[in-house]
This record gives sequence, C-alpha cells and structure tokens, in this order.
Amino acid sequence: MKAILRRIRISPKKANLIAALVRNKKVQEALDILKFTPKKAAKILKKVIESAVANAENNFKQNKDSLYIKEIIVTQGVTYKRSLPISRGRTHPILKRTSHITVKVEAEKEEKPKKTEPKKEETPKAEEPKKKPTLKIEKSKEQLKPSK
Repeated sequence: MKAILRRIRISPKKANLIAALVRNKKVQEALDILKFTPKKAAKILKKVIESAVANAENNFKQNKDSLYIKEIIVTQGVTYKRSLPISRGRTHPILKRTSHITVKVEAEKEEKPKKTEPKKEETPKAEEPKKKPTLKIEKSKEQLKPSK
C-alpha cells in the first residue's frame, strides 16, 4: 500500500528533514505533526500520505486507524538547469532540484498474547571443589647425563 509522487519541486535534502519527523509513526499522528509543521515539504508530504491511506482504504479494505507509516523514501529526481546572466557575457548556473517521494503504509499486526509456561526452577547442583592441575616434569635420558 503505497503512493508515489515524482518530480516535485523541492530539494531532496529539505524533504527528507520533514520525512524524518513522521517515519514509523501512526498515520493519524503523522498527519497531525505535518499539519502544524511550517515547511513547504510538510504540505507536500501530507498529501502523499493521505493518498497512500486512500489507496489502502479503497484498494485493500484497510482501516485508517490501524495504519502506520512503514517507510518514506525521498530520492533525487531530475535537476532543471537554469542560468543567471552576469557581467561580461558570462552566466552563473542555477540547479533547480526535484524529488521523488514514496510513502508505504502498512496495517499494524495484532499480536496475540503468548501462553507463558511457568519456568521450571532448576535446583542448584552442589559444586565440586576444583582440583588443581599437577605439573608432571619428565626429564629425558639425555638431560640426566652429566655434561662433559
């Protein structure tokens, strides 16, 4: 369940800052955050999330309250190249960056409570005293012979 917006006229860096605010949140909570965020990217992202929610409700029969934002991907789109004329017939380049925004939503999985079995308490075993290893020094016959 996703929605994709391509070639939107905002730089990916600016859009990604706002996307970080709402990643992995419930849809309603994310929309509330974006509603009161005073950035251009917030309005754009809000529309994309609403579109993804509408896709989930209409195409997959999901309830809006059980949806959360699984992932938001903001990638770089095409860059429009413009130029600003300056003195002596030269120009300064202007790069107008665009973004592709992909929002995926997913229904929360209801976890069933697991049956917990009572833990079997182990009786502590009586520890045996540790034996110190004994060093065995064996001398070869060559070492026992007196040197000349």
